[in-house]
Amino acid sequence: TWGNHHGIAKRSGLDFIEYPYFNGATKAFDEAGMLQALEKADPGSVVLLHACAHNPTGVDPSKESWMKIADLMAKKNHIPYFDSAYQGFASGDVDNDAWAIRTFVDRGFQMLISQSFAKNMGLYGERVGTLQLVCADPSAAENVLSQLKILIRQNYSNPPIHGASIANKILNTPEHYKHWLV
Repeated sequence: TWGNHHGIAKRSGLDFIEYPYFNGATKAFDEAGMLQALEKADPGSVVLLHACAHNPTGVDPSKESWMKIADLMAKKNHIPYFDSAYQGFASGDVDNDAWAIRTFVDRGFQMLISQSFAKNMGLYGERVGTLQLVCADPSAAENVLSQLKILIRQNYSNPPIHGASIANKILNTPEHYKHWLV
């Protein structure tokens, strides 16, 4: 995975265990290796997944592989944490590149999603993105939101607004959104 993931986990006091992902001999996704590692992982583990355009390999699971991953994660009660930094770059279609995330949501997973707009909106220096959490019900969402507000206040309080304003305008103005998709 992306090198910064290790540092983030370490500084957060979390154990970070890598799972097989890329088979260097076949230059392809290592489905068997990943599934075996997920099977061995402690139940309820948070599993970091790249939604598309895996960094650093660029190799993504097929839709069939994603379904197998979702099946096993549901069986083991794992919590998906999707990193989506290159949406629109893998297939050229932002909807297609969100397929795995939407599939996990449709299957009822509670999960986390980090979405970056740095690359796909050309806002790299602005560090624009979102953290989205999918909760089981409105009560759980309320509880999570209250904790996130505390963390945000303690961490950075007031984030820069310029890049977020640009992303908001692109995503919420039909004409701009249409041009962004091109």
